[in-house]
Amino acid sequence: MTNFGLFVGLVTLDLIYLAESAPKNNQKLVATDYTVAAGGPATNAAVTFSHLGNQATVLGVVGSHPMTQLIKTDLANYKVAIADLYPSTNAAPPISSIIVTQATGQRAVVSINAVKTQSTSEAIPPDIWQNVDIVLIDGHQIAVSKVIAQIAKNQNIPVVIDGGSWKPGFAELLPFVDYAVCSANFYPPNCHTGEEVFTYLNALGIPHIAITHGEKPIQYLSGGKTGVVNVPIIQPVDTLGAGDIFHGAFCHYILGKSFTDALTNAANIAATSCKFFGTRRWLDSK
Repeated sequence: MTNFGLFVGLVTLDLIYLAESAPKNNQKLVATDYTVAAGGPATNAAVTFSHLGNQATVLGVVGSHPMTQLIKTDLANYKVAIADLYPSTNAAPPISSIIVTQATGQRAVVSINAVKTQSTSEAIPPDIWQNVDIVLIDGHQIAVSKVIAQIAKNQNIPVVIDGGSWKPGFAELLPFVDYAVCSANFYPPNCHTGEEVFTYLNALGIPHIAITHGEKPIQYLSGGKTGVVNVPIIQPVDTLGAGDIFHGAFCHYILGKSFTDALTNAANIAATSCKFFGTRRWLDSK
């Protein structure tokens, strides 16, 4: 059975370099490898969701600048559709420059994210709701996301939030969320610990909450029960996009499995991706 996912948020062009380390001031480095791909949390999640046998659409700003052809070609290659919130703009897309440290797989990122490419709910295509089974929101297109989340809730379509970090507007969005899957860097106002984050999100009525901790176990609160899900122990080559890939896999598995099983399976997929350089090479590993 093919599921249809709508992924709302950031679309970037990622320039990814593999090097011995991130550069210091006035230092020039020669990379040992590089790759170029479309990026952004929602975008990488959509690619993963599509790879697992589903149909994915990214709802974000792409535009018509010459560099967007690289984004469009990459997403077409992985059978991800684009619903462009601003197709007529000729502004350059947000570009992320990423340096992955060869020995550890850790990454340093410089990006402008979606600050200069915010859209409004009027730009949402009217036919976007055909056959949608699940929605993921990364918080980078907050005005659009609020409307999408409300409509999804009214239509009983599950909403997943990628809580990579707290963003303005999240407070109005969260009451419509079914699954809050957050990183350890996600701190709502006045929250300073993981326990406070769980309390904050639970008070908003979100039924399923998880906090990832990289290579450490995932904490969760679901149906009033708390627990942890272990993640595979690996030697990472590149951790870039692992959280995005985790979210895309979670969207796939939650449509047929329990919350904890979906977290477990998503963690396995994300761990596999970390064994390869860049955000795409793991897709060709099988």
